[in-house]
Amino acid sequence: MIERFKRYGDEFKAFAMRGNVIDMAVGIIIGAAFGKIVDSLVNDVIMPPLGWLMGRVDFSKLVLSISTGEGTDPVNINYGVFINTIISFILVAFAVFLIIKAVNKLKAEEKAEEAAEPTVKTCPHCFSEIDIRATKCPHCTSDING
Repeated sequence: MIERFKRYGDEFKAFAMRGNVIDMAVGIIIGAAFGKIVDSLVNDVIMPPLGWLMGRVDFSKLVLSISTGEGTDPVNINYGVFINTIISFILVAFAVFLIIKAVNKLKAEEKAEEAAEPTVKTCPHCFSEIDIRATKCPHCTSDING
């Protein structure tokens, strides 16, 4: 029984220490913190002026009450909080879009730089492809000038 737990522990340790899992954990932690920042942006910066422009409406307090009868408490549908959550989602999605767009642009620039710099040249004697830095052809052993 103890050996089984030890084996599971070793397997879990190997799984948890893989690079992808650690990268994913860091991403989740940063994403949660970013989500809190966006929530604060929506609730504390965007929604108050938007509510003021719409006639001093506090979206977080918008509620639809449904009465279930006499002597019972009404059921509240907090659609204002839902509106805040939708705006938060749109802002997070837009921020992720901008980040991915920037990363893709950087990757495209790196590929363009790699493509612009040749890494091989042709031996003038045997016409084999050789490394650009070679001064002697590894195929025919001829000296290569520049």
